[in-house]
Amino acid sequence: MRTLGGRYRLVHRIGLGGMSEVWRGHDGVLDRPVAVKIMAPAVEGTLGEVGVELVRTEARSAARLAHPNVAAVHDFGTSPVPGRLDVPYIVMELVEGQTLSAHLAAGPLDWRIGVRVCAEVAAGLAAAHAEKVVHRDIKPANVMLTPSGAKVLDFGIAAAVGAAESEVDGMVMGTPAYVAPERFEGHPATPSADMFALGTLLYHCLAGRLPWRARSNTELIAAQCQDDPEPLPRTAGMPPEVLDLVSRCLDRDPEARPTALVAALLLAEAVDARVYVPMIDLETAPVVPPWTTSAAEAPTSSAADPSHVGRHRA
Repeated sequence: MRTLGGRYRLVHRIGLGGMSEVWRGHDGVLDRPVAVKIMAPAVEGTLGEVGVELVRTEARSAARLAHPNVAAVHDFGTSPVPGRLDVPYIVMELVEGQTLSAHLAAGPLDWRIGVRVCAEVAAGLAAAHAEKVVHRDIKPANVMLTPSGAKVLDFGIAAAVGAAESEVDGMVMGTPAYVAPERFEGHPATPSADMFALGTLLYHCLAGRLPWRARSNTELIAAQCQDDPEPLPRTAGMPPEVLDLVSRCLDRDPEARPTALVAALLLAEAVDARVYVPMIDLETAPVVPPWTTSAAEAPTSSAADPSHVGRHRA
């Protein structure tokens, strides 16, 4: 078996994408299972030495995160390849469970489950944004559902807020359906861009499809940049503020989108759940907007299905 850094034994490959492959590995020093993300050789060759250093910097940023809804980054290294630059790899927490994309393949989730999952994703993003880190690729495949709650994966390719893009040949990091419109105009990733992705994720959970219908990525990008999303139908028992949050997250104006902290608290309130939120300076904390309905119209309580996602206590 191949071993990286004299420490991480690769057991078997568990994922393959255009930019990287992910392996289940074993940390021989700490005797624990890990996930090892290895940049694809073709991508590594295009990035060059500057790109490798950017991956290292981004991994360091992600390694600062410590949150129950975020898969931890443990280590970074490079693996020698004869005749080429060393290939970078990132060692992460191995999360056991099933991805949100696998659940969505069967259709929309019960609204309570979808809202609870997205509340936990938002809580993880709030912790990242508090550390000035943006994810850049929030999507169902990067959310793992586990017995203890949702875990956001792949913070190893995150970036610092406002940092220059490290993409190659003008490419934008992320999955087109979840990328904020301003990023296609060359603006760097910001917390607001992550919130657009969260809105798309929540819409997908509730409707079982994306907010825009398109036959190609080109049509999809054009629709996201020019058209309003198709309205979500009202669902019995679902608080109207959830629909309002989706609309605000998908606003083409980044300044109009809520913060991750606001989204986490609002969604948790909608299903009577609790989430871990980062400690913040109360003098600069965002104000949670009032409910869009009167107290008489708002439901008194809702119970989420506990079989898929556990409750986190503050």
